[in-house]
Amino acid sequence: MDWNRTKTIFIIVFSILNIFLYSLYVNRQMDVGDMQVIGKTSLEETLQLENITYSPIPFTKKEVSYLSAHMATFTEEDLKQLNNQSFVLIDKTRLLSHLKKTVKARDGDGNYEFDDFLAKYILKGDSYALWDVDEEEQRAVFFQRVKSETIFYSPNAMLVVHWDDEGNITHYEQRMLEDFVSFNHKKELLSQDAAVGSLVTRGYLKPDSTVVQVKSGYSILVQLTETQVFAPTWNIQVKLKDGTIENYFINAIEGKVIEFQTDLLEEQTE
Repeated sequence: MDWNRTKTIFIIVFSILNIFLYSLYVNRQMDVGDMQVIGKTSLEETLQLENITYSPIPFTKKEVSYLSAHMATFTEEDLKQLNNQSFVLIDKTRLLSHLKKTVKARDGDGNYEFDDFLAKYILKGDSYALWDVDEEEQRAVFFQRVKSETIFYSPNAMLVVHWDDEGNITHYEQRMLEDFVSFNHKKELLSQDAAVGSLVTRGYLKPDSTVVQVKSGYSILVQLTETQVFAPTWNIQVKLKDGTIENYFINAIEGKVIEFQTDLLEEQTE
């Protein structure tokens, strides 16, 4: 193997990636210049006018960075760890598994409980966090976490668990990311109040709603085949007057509203 030639190719590839990311960053920063920034007073007035309940969150300024990651491949050694399962691998990155003996999705009190299932049957199960339980579709969606932060709606960082009419888990589909690397160039993190204000100025929040919580995570910024770049992201959960919960996402560096294609959950289970 010609190591010098291989090293040169890697250098060229990463140089092109850096140039692309920098140009993307410059273009986005120009767009951000037009973003409406709402002041504390006007935010409070607008919330009061629309009867939107939100309690400002104490914020300490800090700098954050983008992350890059690669799609994880499942090895034979990985699969040997899976008990009570038969499985199919697609492109070595997508694991489809069926349980030979089903496992209860609910505990003795009738509540959904997946911690034990994740620990016993899922590779690196502790790196996934429950996002949604769909009783009609009989499935639960989990998002992968990195540095204790959730990666929102990345099809390559997702676990989907299915159960039958009796509430027994029958099968699941798993994908993972690995080799997370932080970019050295750091940017100032947008505050939670500014993120909520960004939604208010754009008219996303409905009258008589309540901001339940604002939590941090990551969302995909750039996807180049097997390599993906993720941006720090605020997830804002809002409870409507009728009790419905809506989730909004804001790029925590640029302040832009992120709209995911949630139908990727359907593609994930096909």
